[in-house]
Amino acid sequence: MAEDNDPESQTEDPTQKRLEEALERGDVAKSQEINTWFMIAGGTLVVSTFSGSVGSGLMAPMRNLLANSWMIKTDGRAMLVLMQQIEVAVIAAIGVPLLMLVLAAIAGNMLQHRLVWSAESLTPKFSKLSPAEGLKRIFGKQAAANFLKGIGKLIVLGVVMTTILWPERHRMEAMVKLDPAAMLSSIISLTVHLLGAVVAALAIIAIGDYFFQYRSWFQRQKMSLQEIKEEFKQSEGDPHIKGKIRQLRQQRSRKRMMAAVPKAAVIITNPTHYSIALSYERGMSAPICVAKGVDNIAFKIREVARAHDIPIVENVPLARALYATVEIDQEIPTEHYHAVAEIIGYVMRLKSGFGAGRR
Repeated sequence: MAEDNDPESQTEDPTQKRLEEALERGDVAKSQEINTWFMIAGGTLVVSTFSGSVGSGLMAPMRNLLANSWMIKTDGRAMLVLMQQIEVAVIAAIGVPLLMLVLAAIAGNMLQHRLVWSAESLTPKFSKLSPAEGLKRIFGKQAAANFLKGIGKLIVLGVVMTTILWPERHRMEAMVKLDPAAMLSSIISLTVHLLGAVVAALAIIAIGDYFFQYRSWFQRQKMSLQEIKEEFKQSEGDPHIKGKIRQLRQQRSRKRMMAAVPKAAVIITNPTHYSIALSYERGMSAPICVAKGVDNIAFKIREVARAHDIPIVENVPLARALYATVEIDQEIPTEHYHAVAEIIGYVMRLKSGFGAGRR
């Protein structure tokens, strides 16, 4: 099985079972850039939508606290109540924005794959302590891709921030002379503008990184021909074992069939190939096939019939037709009623004559 661990031998696309097993282990195609993009996009939405409400929601209790600071009691119980009031005010102000950020983080993961609960990633692996494995992680393809990605992000974000902030440099210099309320409004407007441009730039990086991570993950899941054969054996069964089981079933079915031949009323045969054993008793709606076969099996049916004095009637076209149209333990087709009835009637007359002769 050494070749199963050789990346060069893993040339076949993974099966659905292999992909499902990887998902159960928590091994999924995942880009941190997608998560980062959703968090920054969610933060941009929060700043643009809730900055005013958050500010006013915090300003009112803080202003009230400062205005009535001389009335605040400093004993333990009163201080605890005050802290609880401040905590409630802060949660009420920032609760919805924080919830939006949490939903953005969840959406970033669910967009890439369904939620996975696996403890395997928490299991200690001694291979991580190997210096060789550590060097692979440091100088491997994934590390090189992360390094280039980090350089690219710095360049892209630097260009975007310079493009946005450079034309606003004189306006930012003048902000120090503005009223705090007016300055806050200008800062929020500029921040939203800057974050919007950053989100647009990071979207391109995130999409590219996701396709890279997916390709790397898919390459890790590839299988060798031997692995595919082993999986097929596990899921479908070993072909040799299935063949043996099929052979045993055929032998048992043949034994049951041969055991039913002595109960037949007549054997219709083509002496060179076919034998059909039919059972019939008065009151039955139609004769029933209890055994049939060709070549060696046909010969065996005739042999058992002779040993039990079962009449054998040669009728080449009828034998062929019955073999092709009737199954074991089934009634013969209606189109053969007349021909079979003549044969069974003939056999019964012979038996009656033979019985009368003996008396």
